[in-house]
Amino acid sequence: MPLELTPEQQAIASGARGEGAAMAMRIVAATARLMGAPSLIPIASAHIDGALYHGDSGTLFAEKLAEGGAKVAVRATLNVGSLDLTGCSKNRLEPHERGMARRMMDAYRTLGCEPTWTCAPYQAGHRPALGSDVAWGESNAVVFCNSVLGARTNRYGDFLDIACAISGYAPYYGFHQPENRRAKIIFDVSGLEVSFLDSEVAWPILGSLFGREVGDSVGVVAGIDHHPGEDALKAFGAASASAGAVGLFHVAGVTPEAPDLATALHHQTPEVVIKVTGDMIKESRRRLSTVADAQTINAVAIGSPHLSRTEFDRLEALIAGRRLSVPLYACSGRHALATLESSGKRQTLEKSGVIIVADTCVVVTPILPAIDNAVLMTNSGKFAHYAPGNTGYGVIYGSMAECVESAVTGRPMFGAA
Repeated sequence: MPLELTPEQQAIASGARGEGAAMAMRIVAATARLMGAPSLIPIASAHIDGALYHGDSGTLFAEKLAEGGAKVAVRATLNVGSLDLTGCSKNRLEPHERGMARRMMDAYRTLGCEPTWTCAPYQAGHRPALGSDVAWGESNAVVFCNSVLGARTNRYGDFLDIACAISGYAPYYGFHQPENRRAKIIFDVSGLEVSFLDSEVAWPILGSLFGREVGDSVGVVAGIDHHPGEDALKAFGAASASAGAVGLFHVAGVTPEAPDLATALHHQTPEVVIKVTGDMIKESRRRLSTVADAQTINAVAIGSPHLSRTEFDRLEALIAGRRLSVPLYACSGRHALATLESSGKRQTLEKSGVIIVADTCVVVTPILPAIDNAVLMTNSGKFAHYAPGNTGYGVIYGSMAECVESAVTGRPMFGAA
């Protein structure tokens, strides 16, 4: 079925709201045709991943939209940029790259986007309603939005996200269509130890395994007897979206579109049932580390997705006023930073040796020192997946408690509660 634009959409594409909005609408319409979408649908909000500097073309694109008078038509929050504009941390970008990255961030603000600069907008007050259609970028934000909030979005890539936000529309295909949200794979964890499922380390490990097993399909986790908390689901989704291409998962009895297993399956027979075993978990955990038998570490990095206020409280309690031997980079957004500053916790953490990274993170911009054969420890499945290629650091995976003890001693420490 060929794409049909409404008279209003045709008018926007023809310049009724200016050349910037016309360009945005033409991009959305062209994408819809490529994807075979029959129509465009109005969206309630957007989360913009395209403000991270990857080259001059991205900056020039955003500035072109701004020069054309474009403004977002819906609420649009911003994902991480390449610079920490709060001054908490410093990076090693060259002057030209730094200047273009700043111009890019400024251009998106000119377009009317909120300067949230976080990959966890759902923990900064941007929580679209169950069943609402949105256009979100950033893989962990997309999977959380779809799965935990029950809003509907596809994985909108750089520049298409802002085009949707400016036009106010998105192509009607993929996860916007209710039938495509049906779980086809059961990921059964009922055979695993309850103590493991209740631990912090479980969720990145499970998410990494889920992503590799499910790929870009929709799966439902079965065998969880209570809500593990949003931070656990955040970690699971981020790891699954990094290891695979997961845009939506369900947890039976926990997530909003899965009050029970049958509902998640839309009362149909699953295509595959995966019985997760202890050996599968051991192998999944092993994959999260790229360094074996390291005697020392050079840094610890946590906060991908960005740390919540609750996670900062736990970090402070684990450090307990001790001095760290190696720097611990704690990545988060301004929403959490404001709370840290008002409570005095930022000063306490920094006195211990924590380097708070706001507006960005250590995996997307060069903040970590350039050290040959360096080793990074993290509790993030997403960091574990991307850090070796993006930073050059080898990775060791552990719990937040293990990461803190390792930062205190300067060597890998395991077994901390």
